[in-house]
Amino acid sequence: MKDLLDVHMHTIASGHAYSTLREMVTAGRQHNLELIGISDHGPLMPGSCGEFYFCNFKVIRPEKAGIEILMGAELNITDFSGSLDLREPFLSRIDYAIASLHEPCIENGSIEQNTAAILGAMRNPKVKIIGHPDNGNYPVDYEAVVKAAKEHHVLLEVNSSSYHPDSNRRNSRSNAHIMLGLCKQYGVSVIMDSDAHIDLDVGNHTRARQVIAEADFPEKLVVNTDIAKFKDFLK
Repeated sequence: MKDLLDVHMHTIASGHAYSTLREMVTAGRQHNLELIGISDHGPLMPGSCGEFYFCNFKVIRPEKAGIEILMGAELNITDFSGSLDLREPFLSRIDYAIASLHEPCIENGSIEQNTAAILGAMRNPKVKIIGHPDNGNYPVDYEAVVKAAKEHHVLLEVNSSSYHPDSNRRNSRSNAHIMLGLCKQYGVSVIMDSDAHIDLDVGNHTRARQVIAEADFPEKLVVNTDIAKFKDFLK
């Protein structure tokens, strides 16, 4: 399976990542990716950057990098209505948003509450990806999530970092199988991401590929195979 892009990665601006923007770009080029997306954490994540970080992307020159670069954000869902931690006008300056549930930023709710939080975030037109939706620390109704992803034209993420043996995201692999089965049933596309916090992991989708293979998931529903497929979700 072709793997041309990685759009979930963090630089030192996120506070708990260890490589610079230029190091991440260089790594993407070295791994023969055609497109990378920088998605530093939203302001509510402890140690992350403030809102003004997201307002000066004009100084970045993708044409000098030898690889296409998008500047997004991994935003924190802050309540069970799906609110996010980046306000306008900053939100309108990013290319895309990944919306995620993170322990430092929102309490673990019931299945109904967690599902409502994700569905609410999907209604924000800037949200193009739901980050690590298979994280068992936040149990959800996967059928409702998959149906909403189809309705709102949002990608569900298969996050390679979630399947690391030391990950604190519980039951991610088994939950991913449930989610992928429903995505296959309803024709919903997914995206493989590294969630890299160091340049060594840029483009590293090894575990995500394994999960997709285990689920016998169709390649046509994985947007990493075609840049145009991914960009269709950005429109």
